[in-house]
Amino acid sequence: MNWIVRNLWLIPALPLFAAGISALAKQKNRALAAGLAIGSMGISFLLALCAFAHVLVLRSSGQATQQVFNFPWFQFGNDWLSLGWVLNPLTAVMLVMVTFVGLLIFIFSVGYMEHDENFTRFFCFLALFASAMLGVIISNSLLLLFMCWEIVGLTSYLLIGFWYFKPSAAAAAKKAFITTRIGDLPFFLGIVWLYSQTGTLLFYNNGAGCLEPTAITHLLSQTTAIGVCVATGIALLIFCGAIGKSGQFPLHVWLPDAMEGPTPVSALIHAATMVAAGVFLVARVYPLMSAHNGIAGMLTTSTALQAVTWIGAITALFGSLVAVAQFDIKRILAYSTVSQLGYMMMGLGVGGVAVGMFHLITHAFFKALLFLGAGSIIHGCSGEQDIRRMGGIRKLMPITFLTYGIAMLALCGFPLFSGFWSKDEILHAAHHWNISQAPYYMGAFAALLTAFYMTRQVFYVFAGSSRLTEEVTDASHAAAHTDAHAADHHHGSSAIHESPAVMTVPLALLSVFALLLGFFGTPAWPWFQSFLDDSPLAVNFGAFGEGGILPVMLISSVIVFLGLGLGWWFYGRKPIESAVAPDAVGKLSPPIFTVLGHAFYFDAFYGATFIRLNTLLSKISDWLDRWVWSGAVKTITSLVFGFAHLDNFLDTNVVNSGFDEGCEGVSLSGQILSRLQAGRVQGYLKIVAGALIVFTIVLLWKAKI
Repeated sequence: MNWIVRNLWLIPALPLFAAGISALAKQKNRALAAGLAIGSMGISFLLALCAFAHVLVLRSSGQATQQVFNFPWFQFGNDWLSLGWVLNPLTAVMLVMVTFVGLLIFIFSVGYMEHDENFTRFFCFLALFASAMLGVIISNSLLLLFMCWEIVGLTSYLLIGFWYFKPSAAAAAKKAFITTRIGDLPFFLGIVWLYSQTGTLLFYNNGAGCLEPTAITHLLSQTTAIGVCVATGIALLIFCGAIGKSGQFPLHVWLPDAMEGPTPVSALIHAATMVAAGVFLVARVYPLMSAHNGIAGMLTTSTALQAVTWIGAITALFGSLVAVAQFDIKRILAYSTVSQLGYMMMGLGVGGVAVGMFHLITHAFFKALLFLGAGSIIHGCSGEQDIRRMGGIRKLMPITFLTYGIAMLALCGFPLFSGFWSKDEILHAAHHWNISQAPYYMGAFAALLTAFYMTRQVFYVFAGSSRLTEEVTDASHAAAHTDAHAADHHHGSSAIHESPAVMTVPLALLSVFALLLGFFGTPAWPWFQSFLDDSPLAVNFGAFGEGGILPVMLISSVIVFLGLGLGWWFYGRKPIESAVAPDAVGKLSPPIFTVLGHAFYFDAFYGATFIRLNTLLSKISDWLDRWVWSGAVKTITSLVFGFAHLDNFLDTNVVNSGFDEGCEGVSLSGQILSRLQAGRVQGYLKIVAGALIVFTIVLLWKAKI
């Protein structure tokens, strides 16, 4: 076995070690914390490249591209619970992406968090976050994956609520933690169910793993009491965990609020770590997700993958609709992430692992670039996040503008940019899905909206003249503006300025990948798809004319240009001159725009239903605890004390008193009787004489009678 396979654990262990050292360091050791985090991530990136190269060597030599290292963890009864890690094309690609994008975000954070007093603590949490995600990626055990998964949830809580003195940040952290736990509960039940059915949680173990044919066949042969296949039931429970972690409908509500954390955290969450974990989970357990008892000769899709597809399509459309009416620059990108994650899920459902994962990889680069670009803008605008108060940034922040524009076009799916190739592959697969055409149309409409709202954002932020000195009086701006200035600790100057090189260099590197990465997965040269599927690779430009690929690409391009054109029509034709001017689209239908701005009131709905019900149940539980259970305990306690007092009274005044009097009587009798046997003759004679006298009197009295 190759050394990199045996030592794959070092990739997550190095950032974990850096986090541990930083946790023990004093706050003033800023350089140490940043150096440890960046250095450990850099070494992990080099090890990830070694792992990637090893898989390439295996592939080129015709050997199996999947290798595992399993080891027994602990024994209970006669059984051993084993853990392990796996290196295959999926693992290798994800390791390179997470370590590289994470490294650039770490470097960017040095400049962004320069003035934060908790700089050391921030890099400690950041390193722990990356370590947990890397642990998720390498795990060959669903149990080990779940443990790392929960550490991801913990660190997301710590980082989203990093500025703990902000009530909104503390609330957002709790919201993210609790919402993702809702998805993790059925996920855990699925893990337990899977173990009970297969006797193992190892994915691959020389044919005995839970994702290998023997276990899958066994799961397909079992049905539940309601007639659902056991494989389907377990897959749907596991998918619930992915819904929560990847912000899918209806557990999407935590993701936009996660913007309360520092912008580098937003970039890490939305690009390389937390939300990618849910999509990766579905890809990792894809043999289970796709398992079904199909009819021979018919194209069928498993129930679990149908659920993945529909949830993804709904989420993609929902996120893009809501993003149209947002004004916070990071919140727009957050709903964009919700939408793009829906695309990835839809890609997994209709096209397979390679289709969904290709968009995950391209999205990681251009979404990291968008969030870091937003951080650069916020840094240059002294903490401002409301796009209505920006404007005129293009000339003042040229590097940020250029890199942000590249990322924006990649997100929109502009032809030849990375997002174009990965998004079109999803739409093409959806167009040929044998279940329904609805996800294709939902995805196409979401693509139109994506091009529109990103064009809207670019014109608000970069075009026209600066509106930074103007005030917007609505509540949404007031909250965002106050929070941003309270937390970011920037220079305090209102002059817009370009960010330092430590922030712009990562932007430039990411922009190269956002522009060119898609060429690794074109129909003519599908290297990425071939690599993940371990299938033969050949250059074939004729592929554009096969399977309806070219028509879908043309329609997609038209949709993108239409969205860009509509964005220009509403926001680019006439410069936005005032921060208080109503939104151009909002003027068309204020009620609809308000609904979109409030994300269809899902938070209000959850607050009025589930949260209120939970509050009511908690109050009932409190009342029961105080007055019923506590009352019962107090009643029983009072009875016990009452019986104790009664027992003490009876013991003292009845038992003890009677016993004492009896003892005294016995003692007195003993004293009297003891006198009868004193051993003195005189005493005996007196008794005899007295007895004779009494006897005589009795006889005389009887004689008279």
